[in-house]
Amino acid sequence: MTRTTQVVVVGGGQAGLAAGYHLRRLGVEFVILDAQAAPGGAWQYTWDSLHLFSPAAFSSLPGWLMPTQAGAEYPDAAHVVSYLRDYEKRYDLPVERPVRVLGVHRDGELLRVETDSRTWRARAVLSSTGTWWRPFLPAVPGRGVFGGVQLHTVEYRRPQDFVGRRVIVVGGGNSGAQIAADLAYDHELTWVTQRPPRFLADNIDGRALFDAATGRRRALDEGHTDTGGVASLGDIVAVPPVREARDRGLLKAAPMFSRLTRGGVEWADGTCAEADAVIWCTGFRPALSHLAPLQLRGRRGHIATTGTRAVDEPRLHLLGYGDWTGPASATLIGVGRPARDASREIAQLVRA
Repeated sequence: MTRTTQVVVVGGGQAGLAAGYHLRRLGVEFVILDAQAAPGGAWQYTWDSLHLFSPAAFSSLPGWLMPTQAGAEYPDAAHVVSYLRDYEKRYDLPVERPVRVLGVHRDGELLRVETDSRTWRARAVLSSTGTWWRPFLPAVPGRGVFGGVQLHTVEYRRPQDFVGRRVIVVGGGNSGAQIAADLAYDHELTWVTQRPPRFLADNIDGRALFDAATGRRRALDEGHTDTGGVASLGDIVAVPPVREARDRGLLKAAPMFSRLTRGGVEWADGTCAEADAVIWCTGFRPALSHLAPLQLRGRRGHIATTGTRAVDEPRLHLLGYGDWTGPASATLIGVGRPARDASREIAQLVRA
């Protein structure tokens, strides 16, 4: 069975919903195809203690401020899931789920979107599948030898799952710091980072990070010197749990080990540490396998874009994958502006 629409949005998380909001306001016909069984995107799969970096009012999608969460300055992931579910209902966005997109193909003047349920044909496709579904694991020697448990950030849920275990957390970003802080009190923890951890000033949260990312993009667009954006401020937002563990002296990072052994890890100088579990907080890559039939990827895996539009396929836009598809576009507060710009370009295309 084949259906036709003006625009297919692939992914029903925060980026897909922001795009849907703007497409609806522009009067564009569209459908959002979401692989998940329920609303909330990746937020429904995060660890239990995760909180946003910013207050609710500064963590909102276009059109509707996120309601505050009682007793929490920084809302938790469950609150975000509820907000995304209600946002979808509030604007009556046409989301179909669970629908897994298998591939996007050129089909004459249209793009053909093959799914596990039916085929869609559209004038344009907006890809907003994010990165959570493609965790990155570094090629560290001995990873296949280690006899304990290995998890990625996406699989970690709560410290109670590691009672009585010696745990090594790898990663100097926000996920690594937050999970290390989660485990710092009642576990034998070793926190390992590639370079000494860089905590942002305690008064900096997601609002300042969005401003920094936007300022960097503006400077680059105007031909000025690169400000460094968020990276110039540090790597770790000192949210309250991280700040508390740090101030208690519980977040002292060791340098990256050189290899895993059967019973733990070993550094280049021969120092060893025993471990029962390793949690890899080592980031993600864009989930773009559905776009493989278009053959757009460069040598580094990214698709070349101008704004959100693919350079070599102007009927395709990419949204929410990081700064290369809009400043802070992988965040709730940051995705609104590139979603608006992408929707405007798409509206012009489908009406041409």
